[in-house]
Amino acid sequence: MKPRSKKPREIIDFIVKLISAVSAFFGIFILILIIYEVAVRGLAAFSFAFFTQLPAPPGMDKGGVANAIVGTFIITLMAAGMGVPIGLMVGIYLVEFARDTKIGELIKFLTNVMIGIPSIIVGLFVYTIMVKPFGQFSGYAGAVALAIIMLPVVARTTQDILMLVPNSLRESAFALGTSQWRVILNIIFRAAKSGLITGVLLAIARVSGETAPLLFTALNSPYWIQTLARPTANLTVLIYNYAVSPFADWQQTAWGASLLIMIAVLFVNILARVILKQKS
Repeated sequence: MKPRSKKPREIIDFIVKLISAVSAFFGIFILILIIYEVAVRGLAAFSFAFFTQLPAPPGMDKGGVANAIVGTFIITLMAAGMGVPIGLMVGIYLVEFARDTKIGELIKFLTNVMIGIPSIIVGLFVYTIMVKPFGQFSGYAGAVALAIIMLPVVARTTQDILMLVPNSLRESAFALGTSQWRVILNIIFRAAKSGLITGVLLAIARVSGETAPLLFTALNSPYWIQTLARPTANLTVLIYNYAVSPFADWQQTAWGASLLIMIAVLFVNILARVILKQKS
């Protein structure tokens, strides 16, 4: 029997590799192009006033986004304070208490569904339950919206990380008579600490550039933050408002704010990778 020729398979293999390489380089090229465009346009807006002053009316110099920087930080911090603990507890429950159970599978399914929900839907939901009843946009509503987006990401990451912890650690601790809550806090969490921190940082990076949820909840403000019970300044909505304006100086400020968010997201992602690499 004549041996089967390898030539067709080699040709197909080469074509698939070539297409994959071209696609990868195309994606990298687009990413570099975006970063270059934002960096070049955004750096022109950076100045001392940009980081320390309030937004200025159109045509006036020395305006900044200081209040939006502070507002974004506060809203994101509050969202993490709400979303991270709940997400961690959901992940712990799925791995340590509801593994291979029907309710665990249901919660896992709902978590996956929540991850795929568009952020604008979350914004509309929070608008319905927090903004419309009180007749007021607020930083609190914005934080709740971001927390809802952050929660399933943290839960899923926590579940995946805790599943990597060997069962032998749990069994050894239980054999010594250690209670389950001590095993989780003192052994499981310590073994998975780097992965959990990485998951939290990635969840923060996930929500740091969201505009739609804040557009329906926190809205924006040109003033310093006095209370979070009113419309609260933030970078993403500021970028949206300024980018679509007809004023060149506002558009320049939008590029600067975009670069600021890009730098922050890049820093968080690098930090997460460094922490994860140190563990491995």
